[in-house]
Amino acid sequence: MNSPSNPAKSLVKLNERSLGQLSDRVRLPRYDRSTVTPGIVHIGVGGFHRAHQALYIDNYLEQNPGSDWGICGVGLLEFDQRMRDALVSQDCLYTLVERSPAGDNARVIGSITQYLFAPENREAVIETLADLQCRIVTLTITEGGYYVVEGTGEFDVNHPTIQHDLQHPNEPHGVYGFLTAALERRRQRGITPFTVLSCDNIQGNGDMVGRMLTSFADLQNPDLSGWIRENVAFPNCMVDRITPATAPGDLQMVADQFDIDDAWPVVAEPFLQWVVEDRFSAGRPDWESVGVQMTDDVHPYEMMKIRLLNTSHLLLGYLGSLKGYTYAHEAMADDQIRQAIERLMDEVTPTLRPVPGIDVSQYKQTLVERFSNPKIQDQLARLCLNSSAKLPKWALGSLREQLEQSGPIDHLSLTIAAWFRYLNGNDDQGHAMAIDDPMADTLTERAKLGGTDPMPLLSLTELFGDLPQSARFVEAVTQYLHQLHELGTQATLAKLLEAVPAQ
Repeated sequence: MNSPSNPAKSLVKLNERSLGQLSDRVRLPRYDRSTVTPGIVHIGVGGFHRAHQALYIDNYLEQNPGSDWGICGVGLLEFDQRMRDALVSQDCLYTLVERSPAGDNARVIGSITQYLFAPENREAVIETLADLQCRIVTLTITEGGYYVVEGTGEFDVNHPTIQHDLQHPNEPHGVYGFLTAALERRRQRGITPFTVLSCDNIQGNGDMVGRMLTSFADLQNPDLSGWIRENVAFPNCMVDRITPATAPGDLQMVADQFDIDDAWPVVAEPFLQWVVEDRFSAGRPDWESVGVQMTDDVHPYEMMKIRLLNTSHLLLGYLGSLKGYTYAHEAMADDQIRQAIERLMDEVTPTLRPVPGIDVSQYKQTLVERFSNPKIQDQLARLCLNSSAKLPKWALGSLREQLEQSGPIDHLSLTIAAWFRYLNGNDDQGHAMAIDDPMADTLTERAKLGGTDPMPLLSLTELFGDLPQSARFVEAVTQYLHQLHELGTQATLAKLLEAVPAQ
């Protein structure tokens, strides 16, 4: 990120010493950061964590000054050096701006008190995780960071990172290598293990990370694996806040509106939600006091969010991109796309369980309003990012259940067909679209090979499993993929919206 340049204004470089110079329009940390110790280690400090969990903890620290529930951020990837440089230069402070048509509200977040860059000092990360002070480890490492074989749900033992960490337990590269190295030290020292709390958009994220971590430990140290199974808590949780990637224009906005020179601010919508199962190994903050919903079963909440919000985001990304739009709010202003999104939500609603305290009809209407927020400037490319990891987790569960119940699958099938059409790399106007996906080479090759035939892509069992055995499903995807290629997105949607009435 480049710092904004505006010689006409006197900008304040954000750091601990400069807080007193900031405008009174900017909310500052209302506690002494020097008295906070980090009881939480967060792996994968990106925009979402800084707009979500770190905000909740910031609110908690305001109510509990001198708390031992601050955050130590950790970056595992070489890519994370940019975040390290930005945060360390600012004493781990950053600006969070909540944007809506009603206005922009800026706040400096102080809950991250330390940042460790693992490639520079792996031992420091392991020892921080092993220290008695660390009681919760939270994760936002993206859907692809858990080393799960899509389609089977098995542990990807053959991944190069996993193989490296099994062979070099004291010099890990991946998350499981670091966690097991630290947990083994805690076991040897007689220290209670930390809780592992995944905050990624994966249904059953806690159950899944628990399975993957113990699978790794089974191969590395069976005694440790048994100890982990008996003593480590892996609560499931649901997180929700639309947080687009920080763009250069966001740095300029922070400078122009709030006179702050911030190397990496974060912007987000006003909406915020976090639902967590109340299972912890070594205690937790009183999160209820700052609005976190603690529950015995997060599954209905996460299913609602993943199947309604996340699946709709995929369809919005593909259709909007194919029609030539750049931002989510632009695509939502297209009546065809908005109707398709609303009908997709209606299609998957029968697969949801009752959600305590939630009016699902109102929730769906809120999603439409959130997707349409023009101030967020959420790029469609972000919604399409890493679809090979997202789509199987977000869309295929609903699809399987609808097939089992002989329910409608038109808009779910359209979502898959639109992805396949998107993978050809050109929109309906012939403009090139970059495919940003770890499987991009395989996906684009098969998309171009298949053309209007989805089978080269559907036969990727690591993504679709046995779904292609359903003739009804294959027929629906084939129909919509053929129409998208031959008629274009506009005409395809017109035919679908006319043929399939709203529910």
